[in-house]
Amino acid sequence: MKNEVYLVTGAAGFLGSNICRMLSARGERVRALVLDGDPAEKHLPKGIEIVHGDLLDNGSLERFFENNEDDEVYVIHCASIVWVKVEANPKVHAVNVDGTANVIDQCLKHRVKKLVYISSIGAIPELPAGQKIAETDHFWPNEGLVGYYSETKAEATQLVMDALKDHPEFNASIIHPSGICGPYDYAFGSVTTMVRDFVQGKMKIGIEGTFNSVDVRDLAEGVIAACHRGRRGECYIMSNEVVTMHDMFILMNEAACLSGRSFVLSKELAHIGVRILALASRFTGKEPLLSEFNIYMLNRNNEFDCSKAERELGFRCRPFSESIKDTVTWLREEGFLDEGEKSQVIDIRLSGLLPALLRSV
Repeated sequence: MKNEVYLVTGAAGFLGSNICRMLSARGERVRALVLDGDPAEKHLPKGIEIVHGDLLDNGSLERFFENNEDDEVYVIHCASIVWVKVEANPKVHAVNVDGTANVIDQCLKHRVKKLVYISSIGAIPELPAGQKIAETDHFWPNEGLVGYYSETKAEATQLVMDALKDHPEFNASIIHPSGICGPYDYAFGSVTTMVRDFVQGKMKIGIEGTFNSVDVRDLAEGVIAACHRGRRGECYIMSNEVVTMHDMFILMNEAACLSGRSFVLSKELAHIGVRILALASRFTGKEPLLSEFNIYMLNRNNEFDCSKAERELGFRCRPFSESIKDTVTWLREEGFLDEGEKSQVIDIRLSGLLPALLRSV
């Protein structure tokens, strides 16, 4: 009888750590790839094997993939760099694309049982408003995509598809998460930071737009299910209900038992704000907190069809309201909320306005 072992890249990240936590709780063998010196390593569950390494270092990847012949190896590739700008970045391409190519090479060399690659809904071309975006079977970086992160995820996803075509013995499934939210976000992604700032009274203004964020716990369940139930070469969108910025303020008030007032800035005013902030940055030398790309990400079509994952993998996503409530509870339990002295300053926070970070893992 073969022994199952799960290899998780990006294990110290939001999704990766939740996958490790879930697998460990089930008594599974887990090996985690973690950057040397990553402070988030302390939040990983005890008892899992940690390999310090880098996607771009073949020596550390060799150590990470080294297993016994009787091991049945499942690789969950979560690691990537989230980049919320349109401009290209060589480091982002190296990690997201070249790093994925290295993982594929190791999977082929070590004949792993299955690769589950965590892509992004950003890798799928957007459809006009009113149409739900569904899975596709080919990915081109310059085909209807906006933002360099989306381009790199599309390129990396196509690498997986090409490997499947060229190597009949290779098995892989691809996951396309929408945004990611929920508790245990020690890296403080966009939604968690927004909730924290709002509860502390530091965020009073939002920008007109929508969010689509899947709870990290439900996403982790779906990813693990894909290891065994995902079909070869198939892509699976895992998303949630669409929530407007106005609804987001209501949900945060309810979750924290507050009655704070807030204001949602129209797209037109937001565009004016971008020009003002860009002008101010010339004098301050600091990067503007808001850009046209940020506004686009809030106002793009965030309707996704996750029925395939529901049907084939048993994926289910809890209501966004529950995720926000649990996030507030977790923030309080961890001591991340200083609610004694709430700032009354009106502050447009980039962290609270970006479902762009929603593309990450």
